[in-house]
Amino acid sequence: MPTITTKTTVVPLGPIEQFPAGFGREVLAAGCRIAVFRTTDGGLYALENRTPHPKGGTLAEAIVSGHFIYCPIRDLKISLETGLVQAPDKGEVWKFEIRETKDGNVELALAIAL
Repeated sequence: MPTITTKTTVVPLGPIEQFPAGFGREVLAAGCRIAVFRTTDGGLYALENRTPHPKGGTLAEAIVSGHFIYCPIRDLKISLETGLVQAPDKGEVWKFEIRETKDGNVELALAIAL
């Protein structure tokens, strides 16, 4: 199996106030469409902004409930912590590392293949 070499790039996304609790927001980072969610307990999560359903759609408008989102088109329940679609449905979306800095800004880590 070939080895893939990656480089992690940190992308600043802006102040935490731009990410209201209980909602999602699409950001464009290094050419990738990312859905960023902030939960009511202050958690930050970043998933690829694409539902895993074969017919597609975006996730940034998903309904946030606890640490799950509900796909706005197909009602798939997706874990913000793992990116896994919950049973009885199946699927997965990519999850990205995201954090709030000490000065109140949001940063996203993207692993880019070299």
